[in-house]
Amino acid sequence: MNAAPAQRNPPAAGPHAVVVAGARPNFVKAKPVLDALTAADFRVSFVHTGQHYDTAMSGVFFAELGLREPDHHLRAGSGSHAVQTSAVMTAFEPLLDSLAPDVVVVFGDVNSTLACALVAAKAGVRAAHVEAGLRSGDRSMPEEINRIVVDQLCADLFATSPEAVDHLRREGAAPHAVHLVGNVMVDSLLARRAEALARPVLPAHGLRPGGYGLVTLHRPANVDDLTTLTGLLGALGEIAAHCPLVFPAHPRTAARVADRLPAGVRLLAPVGYLDSLALQAGARIVLTDSGGIQEETTVLGVPCLTLRDSTERPITVSEGTNQVVGRDRAVVVRAALAVLDDPPPPRRPALWDGHAGRRIARILARTVTQGAERSPVRPSSGLSR
Repeated sequence: MNAAPAQRNPPAAGPHAVVVAGARPNFVKAKPVLDALTAADFRVSFVHTGQHYDTAMSGVFFAELGLREPDHHLRAGSGSHAVQTSAVMTAFEPLLDSLAPDVVVVFGDVNSTLACALVAAKAGVRAAHVEAGLRSGDRSMPEEINRIVVDQLCADLFATSPEAVDHLRREGAAPHAVHLVGNVMVDSLLARRAEALARPVLPAHGLRPGGYGLVTLHRPANVDDLTTLTGLLGALGEIAAHCPLVFPAHPRTAARVADRLPAGVRLLAPVGYLDSLALQAGARIVLTDSGGIQEETTVLGVPCLTLRDSTERPITVSEGTNQVVGRDRAVVVRAALAVLDDPPPPRRPALWDGHAGRRIARILARTVTQGAERSPVRPSSGLSR
């Protein structure tokens, strides 16, 4: 598998950063970092791994974020965790060798993140992890394994919240490696909020602000287990009797729920980034299993119920509008009705202010040029349970 070069970024006098993204949430995170590194006179090579590759999952995000075309596309595609991770590694290794950057920047917790961090670490190239230190404590989630391993490999660990910093320190990260910078997803949201709110998606679907609830489900634990899915759809039906619900769904999820959809719950086609923000901002309540939406609803001040047993973003609960309610039908319904009756006040964590990307660029300009030691983690450090 060969990396396909595309548009090249003009050379800059500063250090060379390779910025890697390949999945839909990570394009949102990459945009402010790409912009900030470029403004800080880094020479930036943007690599798209191809983990999400169709128009709905990739192309629309580039257009709506104003994200420049990637310099290299690995075209990894889909597959099992092992197949996808190995495809990204196989394609990224020769590209990294040819680019010889000063630092590789990865985001989040997807397979592309793990693959590129691992290749960089074995090649002796400095790596930086944006959104480091998030932990759900649930190792049945593949993303949790990815988070833990990537944080062990990276020399710069950029955390969104104080509890993420605490996780990294408990796992043995060197103090100089950990940086509390805020949330780059918030940078993108605040930059695009006015544009999103001007979108016609609500009237196009006959919706009015505060007159509906929003549902998103995509995690295998929710949509692939028939018993769990049936219970959640039953809960949605009870909630919809009090507040109609709209459910933008990827075709795979839509196919699983179409024959079981209760009255009052309406399926929509997948939506892009701006329409997603507009639907969240106008919702009376959001029910989701998405980590990113937990953060976005907190910034937007919209009540959110997370349909999981744990969250890697507890700050959205302690300092935001999110509640983790699990999957039990009665518990979900009871929590939703309570929120509809008495919504929580809007709250936003410190440093979620739209400037995280600039903080990251400023720190990397220092750590890369100073050549701080590569390994931030002491051997034999205990991983979080």
